[in-house]
Formats: sequence, C-alpha cells, structure tokens
Amino acid sequence: MKQLDVNLMHPVEQINVIIGRIYSRGMTTTSGGNVSIRDKNGDIWITPSGVDKGSLTTKDIMQVKRDGTVLGLHKPSSELPFHKAIYESRPEITAIIHAHPPALVAFSIAGIVPDTKIVPQAHNICGDIGFAPYGTPGSEDLGEKIAFEFKDNRYKAVIMENHGVVLGGTDMMDAYQRFETLEFCCRTIVNAKRLGQVIYLSDEQVSQYVNHLPTNIPGFMDIEHPSEERAIRTEMVNIIRRACDQGLMISTYGTVSVRWKGNDFLITPRNVARWDIVPGDIVQVKNGMAEAGKTPSRSVALHQRIYQLNPHINSIICTQPINLMAHAVSGSRFDVRTIPESWIFLQDVPSIPFGLIYNDVDSVAKMFNNNRVILVENDSVFVTGDKLLNTFDYLEVAEFSANSLVMAASIGSLQPIGDKEIDELRIAFNVK
Repeated sequence: MKQLDVNLMHPVEQINVIIGRIYSRGMTTTSGGNVSIRDKNGDIWITPSGVDKGSLTTKDIMQVKRDGTVLGLHKPSSELPFHKAIYESRPEITAIIHAHPPALVAFSIAGIVPDTKIVPQAHNICGDIGFAPYGTPGSEDLGEKIAFEFKDNRYKAVIMENHGVVLGGTDMMDAYQRFETLEFCCRTIVNAKRLGQVIYLSDEQVSQYVNHLPTNIPGFMDIEHPSEERAIRTEMVNIIRRACDQGLMISTYGTVSVRWKGNDFLITPRNVARWDIVPGDIVQVKNGMAEAGKTPSRSVALHQRIYQLNPHINSIICTQPINLMAHAVSGSRFDVRTIPESWIFLQDVPSIPFGLIYNDVDSVAKMFNNNRVILVENDSVFVTGDKLLNTFDYLEVAEFSANSLVMAASIGSLQPIGDKEIDELRIAFNVK
C-alpha cells in the first residue's frame, strides 16, 4: 500500500484525482467547477469545458501554454480568465480550485463571508476570506473582480457573490485542504444556527491552541514491528479511510489511536492528509516517546493519559463530524436520549470547555472512566471503546444521532426519552 502523494504527480494526474474527490464528496456537479495548476514553465493545466466531472480522465485535462497555445482534446474551462488573473496577481499560488459546494454557495447567495474561527485549525488553514462582487461567468470582468480580492495577500480563498468559491494554494493539496476545510466550516455553521447561536473563538483562543501543540517530543530508535503491530496499523488505515469516505473526517483533521501492549499505543501522525495515510505513517508511542522521525497527532498526551487511567479502553477516535460539531460550536446539549439504541450505545454525553484538553489532561482522562463519548466545545469529539471497530461504530451512532437532532430542530421541540424509560433500558440491557 503506497502513499498517494498528489503533489508528486504530473499536473494532469493531480487534477484528475482532486476533481474526482470533489465530485465524489458531493461538492460539485457533473458540469460545475474547475481545477487548475500552473507549472514552473508558466503553463496552465486545467479541467475542460463541458466534460462530465464524474468520468473525467487524465486525457481530458487541457494544457494552456504560456504563449496562449491550447493543447488537448477539448476546450479549456470557460473560467480560464479568472484562473489566469489570479496567477498573475499572486505568483506564489500554483493551484486553484473553483466549485459550488452547497454550504459555500449558501454563503455566496446570502452575501456573507464565513468566520472560520469556529475551531482553531480551521482558521489556521483557511485564514481570512475575501468576497468578490458578482460577475458574468467566464468574463474578463469576473476575472478582474476576483483578482482584485486576491491582490490582498491575506486571502487564499474568496467567496464569489451568487456563484461559489475560488481558492488558491502553494500546491494542489494546500488548495484542496483549504477548500474541504472551508466547506466543513460553512456546513457546521449552518447546522449550528439551526440549534441556536454560533459561538466563535477569539484570536487569543486560536493562538492558545497553536501554543499548546506538543513540540520536541522525545524519539526512540529501537522500533519493533511484529506482525500484531503491523496488523493494527493496517486496521487503523482502513478505519481512517472509511471515516473519510463517510464524512466523519476530512483531510486536515482526525486522530485515531489503538493500544498495542501495556500503555504503549499507535497513533496517527500530524500534517499528513487523512485521505492518504498509509501504515508506514502511523506513529508508535512507547513510554511517552514517539517513533523517531515522526510527529504524532496534537492530542497525543491526552491519548496516553486516557490509556494509563482507563485499562478498559483500547482505542480512541478524535474527530470533527459536521453534526456533532454543530453542537460543539453552538453550546447546544447533545442529547442522545433520542432513540433507545443511541442511548444504549453512548449513554449521556457531556460537553467540556474549549482548552480543557490541553490545560487539565488528567481530569479529562479520568472522565472516560464513566463516559464513552465526550464533546469538546469548539474543538472535537472524543470517542473511546474496547476494539477499534466498536469505537468507530460508536462514532457513527453519535453522528447519526446528532444529525437527527439538527433535523428535529427544524421541525419542532425535541421530545427526548424520559428518566423512567432510561431506567428501564438500564435494566433491560444491563447498562451501568
């Protein structure tokens, strides 16, 4: 199983992979959206006009030479003018994505720029967002309006009024991760508003998150990879890809760990796209030290303490599904007393304040003695279990339940299961 490093591919392969990923995730339509790369020669490689995004191949990608010569089987995208305008205004940008994902289009229709400070890493990835006034698609006027916004070096993403979004990156994965993260933010904000008011982080809180990222974790060299350890790595990768496919993780966020032996465990790395993780990327943590040459996920200290204080826990998933995060950024209680199965699997789910997982690791780790799932405000959800597949199942149940609550908020007031019924479930299913 080889790692898929998109940025090492030829431009036609990069574009084909990314537009396929965007289409399969429902973030563009058969005819909508376009992706381009500018190579070191100044040539632009771009998706074609009028070709089905669901069946695009590398042979369909168009090349527009620096001198304007067009090479390929089709016409280049009709939005080529604004791609060229962005590249001319921002020399450091080498990849551009334009698409019409539903939540970002909703913001473009409403004429509102999304505030990405709902979770710290989203703001770090997306930054401030620009807004370009409406222009006719494919026109020089639209290109000029978008390029004007990109002349402000604060922006690598611009909302296009009544149109969609356009994002740039220093490479294709940089652009895609910004695109995926921004749509995650917008979907989360929309769902949170159904539940109540959105609570945004301050600049100081975002900075505190960066300051709490673990650094200088000691490494060890005597690394062993017996067959059972290798099997865990493969299982973790399969679960991570499944989580990405089901929208439970995005490329920029999602942590999985599994206890190996004693309190030693395996955990996902930092700064590796979740879509593309392979077994060799997984980090072994032994006696508080990380496998040499690798950097574990930001929450490694909490994972370690959870395992130390909770012998019954053998796997942990920390992630940001849209509906659970809608609760986490709105301050709304995530009430799992929706249907019997939800409560039996999850029991009651507490929420803890933002920052507590960095400032008081021991108290958070101890909470898992009595709680299977914990929601962290403006941060993430932690799910624990015995086996990794069970933990993943609990995550799915939690997100499905959160989705139902978001939908219910549009219909009427929630009618949860009462205490009497909960007591009956405790007895019937031997829940402590």
